Amino acid sequence: MRRVSVVGAPGSGKTTLGVQLAASMDVPFVELDALFHQVGWQDITPAEFRSRVTEATAGDAWVVDGNYQVVLDLVWDRADTVLWLDLPRRVVMYRVVLRTIRRALTREELWNGNREPLANFYRWDPQYNVMRWSWVKYPHYLERYSRAMARPPRPDLRFMRLASGPDVRELVRRAADRPR
Repeated sequence: MRRVSVVGAPGSGKTTLGVQLAASMDVPFVELDALFHQVGWQDITPAEFRSRVTEATAGDAWVVDGNYQVVLDLVWDRADTVLWLDLPRRVVMYRVVLRTIRRALTREELWNGNREPLANFYRWDPQYNVMRWSWVKYPHYLERYSRAMARPPRPDLRFMRLASGPDVRELVRRAADRPR
């Protein structure tokens, strides 16, 4: 496991796992949100995003966190392992709501100077409300990654479904114990 893609619904723990795993493996961590969301929540073009992801995954080892369909092929073409965080919906929702409230109250910087938008608390449109996005898209992620795991895009691409906190902790422990 040297080139790892971490996927799952918002609030499933992708970034937390990705950061821990990259640190234990002593490899770069790539957060797709940080590449995509520019200053003032401006998004880059798909072509520029693909270019940045290609550059970020050119190395021999890395951990990438994110679900962006427009670059998933690039990440998975280079990955040797996909870690799918498939935690129960109630856990994901609890986490995404608490995280969103904490970030809004503390004005924590997310990426490129951006902070949690207040729209997360009053907009119903999932495009502008991460909590609503997580709720609405949860079944979509379940279907997408179940299908990909059943029929990987490459025969040598290893999928691991992590369905609980203990599963995640065990993976991190094993990665930390692995010789570099």
